[in-house]
Amino acid sequence: MLTELEKYTEESAEKAAKILKNGGIVAIPTETVYGLAANALDENAVRSIFVAKGRPQDNPLIVHISNFEMMKPLVTDIPELAKRLAEQFWAGPLTMIFDKTEVVPEETSGGLSTVAVRMPANEAAREIIEKCGFPLAAPSANTSGKPSPTKAEHVFEDMNGKIPLIIDDGECSVGVESTVICFRNGKIHILRPGGITREMLAEFAEVEVDKAVEAAPKADEKVLSPGMKYKHYSPKADVFIVNAHGDDFKKFCQDNGGEKTIFLSCGEREGCMDYGETSEIQAHRLFALLRHADEIGAEKVYVEIPSKYGVGLAVYNRLLRAAAFRIIETS
Repeated sequence: MLTELEKYTEESAEKAAKILKNGGIVAIPTETVYGLAANALDENAVRSIFVAKGRPQDNPLIVHISNFEMMKPLVTDIPELAKRLAEQFWAGPLTMIFDKTEVVPEETSGGLSTVAVRMPANEAAREIIEKCGFPLAAPSANTSGKPSPTKAEHVFEDMNGKIPLIIDDGECSVGVESTVICFRNGKIHILRPGGITREMLAEFAEVEVDKAVEAAPKADEKVLSPGMKYKHYSPKADVFIVNAHGDDFKKFCQDNGGEKTIFLSCGEREGCMDYGETSEIQAHRLFALLRHADEIGAEKVYVEIPSKYGVGLAVYNRLLRAAAFRIIETS
């Protein structure tokens, strides 16, 4: 299969919609990461996503909509709290989980009785959904387990020859996947942190963070959200989180350097790659730098531990899985 990479235009959006209407799959941009999209209501089209990604079929997909009305046939009930959050954060990087109707096939929900829904902020994504007239299931457009793609070139690296079309709308602005929440006893329960933070959500209701955000789920545990599995977002290189800052991290780098070893630091530091002083910059750069580690043939990547405040919790969550929960204590 010849994979075409086209800049986002009215014409390329039409082309994408035509493929999707015919049951095909297309890589589309969003503000979080690039998504591998198919008709969320077509079980055969959804199966094509799993084949292209090499993704386990018990991993639920997020359904992307272009307007609030599109969600109503998909879910049995929309709590008032969800409506308030949608008014505040949609379109944007927030995914909400609801009990699903029979309209949503099990292939999309990962065999669960619930469905995860979000409205992307990216204009190209919403326009393509509008032209289709149906919601799109769209997990990250990468080989399963690898760092998520934040540029169209990343998608091409993984999906060339597997899908017909990639829509290029530049680099993703957020850089990590959406925040995923469900509702329990009037509380907001965070299953996966992202660009909409715990602190932002706390203005609307009490917030709980799932224990799996900072720990591995059990091997046989059914996960409610994508990205909760043990190892994820990982390059070929071995990734380690280093629980150190400042002079301690500098000394660690000096003691553990090697020809095929790289260090990611929170800000500029000699001998390190800067993945950002702020959590927002770290989220924006992280996946691209993990992919770069493979490009330059690195065998080990040591990452200075990020803050867990705000978007930092999302960065920490992704790093934990990229590192298979390996944290090095320096003291």
